[in-house]
Amino acid sequence: MLAGFEKLVEERIRAAQRNGEFDNLEGAGKPLEPEDMSRVPQELRMAYRVLKNANCLPPEIELHKEIITTENMLSGLTDEKERYKAMQKLNFLIMKFNTITNRSVRFEIPQKYEEVLVERMADSRAAEDREK
Repeated sequence: MLAGFEKLVEERIRAAQRNGEFDNLEGAGKPLEPEDMSRVPQELRMAYRVLKNANCLPPEIELHKEIITTENMLSGLTDEKERYKAMQKLNFLIMKFNTITNRSVRFEIPQKYEEVLVERMADSRAAEDREK
């Protein structure tokens, strides 16, 4: 850090202390609770802590939230074209999430094709039954 900047920061902290701005802080006088970062790789812990303190989420968490939002939106759609577009978006997001997280294939989120296949099979069977 620049020497002049450090001095300025120290002066402002001391002024805030004199003005009593730190007197009624939540948790004052209590020990800080340690964060559980056991599941975060060692090389990412500092970056995650910085992101958390800045109220930002890691990209994979943001992407996971978007996947959940898209799934919820998809469940409420009735128009087939809109459902298809949402399904494409969802599959793209899942593929992107699986690529970013760099996990074993066993732990990847499966893409959403089953529902579409079941619907098409049911539609084709219904069409065959009507023809008979």
